[in-house]
Amino acid sequence: MEPIKSTADFLGEREQNLSAKAYDAMLQMLISRELPANTVLQERRLAELLNISRTPVRDALTRLENEGLISRTAGRTLVVRQFSLRELIETLHVRRTLEAEAARLATGRVPVAELDELEACVRRLLEAEVPNAEEDWIVDSQLHKMLSHYIGNQLLTQYIETLRLKTRMFNLSVAPERFESAHQDHLNIVQALKVGYHEHLAIIEALRSGDADAAQKAAAAHIDSVRQGIINRFSAI
Repeated sequence: MEPIKSTADFLGEREQNLSAKAYDAMLQMLISRELPANTVLQERRLAELLNISRTPVRDALTRLENEGLISRTAGRTLVVRQFSLRELIETLHVRRTLEAEAARLATGRVPVAELDELEACVRRLLEAEVPNAEEDWIVDSQLHKMLSHYIGNQLLTQYIETLRLKTRMFNLSVAPERFESAHQDHLNIVQALKVGYHEHLAIIEALRSGDADAAQKAAAAHIDSVRQGIINRFSAI
């Protein structure tokens, strides 16, 4: 028989749930650029916006700060981080190591049915004349969540997800027009996205065949491609 929970236990669980909801809501606002880079974050205003007390908002802000998605100014004011190109390149360097290892660890553990479903999603994006930005992120997240679920290492999963969010926030802050840019630039971006989908398919195929070395190399090659694409894009500016 499970022990009877006290009032304090229930209140503690409720506070944790509210903190998680506040975190998820604010993270979505960061990703959607509802809270763009350098926005000042005030506990009271965020609590009013989310219609909850300030304590769970404070907990969520602490978590976002620990993850490096927001930071404090010299005056201790919390603001949304503005990521530099150097930070992005360093982030991708770490992602390459971690995600390649995740692909190696997940090999042989992912059910074929899940690989089939993910492959179908990737191929739909590949066949689209102009990939949908939101669907692009969802499918990419689906791949990473699938790997994370089967590697059996929660800490590694957390590191990878935080670094992915940093990469996304950088892309949105410096290139919000990613899917709506000038014609030639737009064509280049679409082409880069389609290359990325082929790289995803290579990872899926390696997982399907049970080749851990191939999965590791395919994941590393994908991050290398992302990194080079960003360098090329900024070299042309």
